[in-house]
Amino acid sequence: MTGARTGSTSASPTARQIWTRARGLLLGLVVILVAGIAIAAVRSGDQHGRLDPRSADPHGSRAAAELLKARGVSTHVVTNLDEATAAATADSTLLVTAPNLLTPRQQRQLRTTMQESASRTVLLAPGAPSVPTLAPGVRVERRTTVSPHSPQCSLPAALRAGDADTGGLRYTTEAPDADACYPSDGLATVLRVPHTAGSDTVLLGAPDILYNDRLDEQGNASLALQLLGSRPHLVWYLPSLGDASATDGGESSFYDLAPPGWLWGTLQLTLAAVLTAIWRGRRLGPLVTEQLPVAVRASETTEGRARLYRRADARDRAASALRSATRTRLAPLLGVPASRAHASDALIPAVSAHLPTTGRDLPALLFGTAPSNDAGLIRLADELDALEREVRAS
Repeated sequence: MTGARTGSTSASPTARQIWTRARGLLLGLVVILVAGIAIAAVRSGDQHGRLDPRSADPHGSRAAAELLKARGVSTHVVTNLDEATAAATADSTLLVTAPNLLTPRQQRQLRTTMQESASRTVLLAPGAPSVPTLAPGVRVERRTTVSPHSPQCSLPAALRAGDADTGGLRYTTEAPDADACYPSDGLATVLRVPHTAGSDTVLLGAPDILYNDRLDEQGNASLALQLLGSRPHLVWYLPSLGDASATDGGESSFYDLAPPGWLWGTLQLTLAAVLTAIWRGRRLGPLVTEQLPVAVRASETTEGRARLYRRADARDRAASALRSATRTRLAPLLGVPASRAHASDALIPAVSAHLPTTGRDLPALLFGTAPSNDAGLIRLADELDALEREVRAS
């Protein structure tokens, strides 16, 4: 065992191994990133300026704003609640394009302004999150498709407009003086609820009559202009998630910041993890012994392990293995129990009694330290072998 070392014994993966293992994951991440950017780029053109009176996109509302301007109605675009409430007066119409985005605190503040300003308020597709606060007494019913409907009510603006593309959410109310227009299956898709001091609230189940690409169809333009142009000023409120009024100014807990449905999502993930653990941990039946495809001789196994010890320069492990094997074989020959074969106080007296004239340093030979070089390891192996032969021969 005097040959030079032929390779590295480090178990750390090389850079090439790391790249080979990680390239599949990196490729998947790149594909997901590229696909996300592509989808965002494609969809950004369709969603840009939705219901924005400055946008000429198909779902923008620039055409309606221009028609209102031609009729002498000024349009003031705001993106936060404070500006919207400050601009709402008795001679203005307040259009809220996304009432469902408003927080409960914002809804209460807006409701107070609606009551105090005596203005008209038009809500586009308000749903269950906003109707109870912004339109008390109104109930939201199941959604329907947007299609041409006839007014079937006494509201002058609806009668003059005639058929219009309405639908979406439907509403019911028990208010006796409310105007339930453009019904679908008996439920109103346009609802006007009057209030005191000449103010009223109009709920549109769908905003389609304000889109640029649908304004010239049916009586959409007439209905939109009459609902939004009844006052000299129009406050066009586009709610924004970055509005400072959306927060209460206090500290929010983790549960407040978590999106709706997080609890059910967590439970589903936990159930999936448990089922996966059960599936992966299921028993596949009793163990079955198999014949090895190739018979390996004991001498080859010994030589292979010796080469590994030599390559790792592990003389201490090699010496420990030699001494342990010798003690294991000597114990039954000397009448020492197997459980005491590696106890010096039991094995050494037995060897000394069996070979009283051996002349060897038995503690150093059977329980000593590791040799300092390969020659010492070879000498140790020879001495252990000689000791075993003497015990067997005596």
